[in-house]
Amino acid sequence: MTSTIHLAGGCFWGLEKALQGIPGVESTECGYANGDPHFIPDYMLVCSGRFGYREAVRVEYDPEVVSLEDLLYCFLYLIDPTQERRQGNDIGLQYQTGVYWTDPGDEAVVRRVFEAEAPRYPEFHVEAGPLTFWSPAEEYHQRYLDKNPGGYCHIPVWKMEALRAILDRRDG
Repeated sequence: MTSTIHLAGGCFWGLEKALQGIPGVESTECGYANGDPHFIPDYMLVCSGRFGYREAVRVEYDPEVVSLEDLLYCFLYLIDPTQERRQGNDIGLQYQTGVYWTDPGDEAVVRRVFEAEAPRYPEFHVEAGPLTFWSPAEEYHQRYLDKNPGGYCHIPVWKMEALRAILDRRDG
């Protein structure tokens, strides 16, 4: 049985790449979350910032291997939760960080993790709420960094490697 969560962490290319390395993550899909449902988004429409979409990654995971709580801690490690409407050099509404659930039972877990983590930061700007709309991104965005190994990523390679090392030590 798989579970699903949608994570917005700035540009979806790097976040998708990092999440793929977490044991228990079975699939990922880049897409656009929680914008105006009257428009089927494309990248240019999302970049305009006029329709409220967030670049996000749909994560299907096996909760027997990785809990939602652990997945959220990995996510918070990868992003900068003090940034509002930006991550790294990427600035704009579409880069707002957030966690969006489809299972109402996930809300309590998300809120508990945020309550534990938010006091660690001078500001905490990660949205939390139900997923209200999802549209997959164009095919060229899917697994972008696998197709373009030297492509831009706001998440440093060292951070992805450190996360993998932490997870390997935990599982080993």
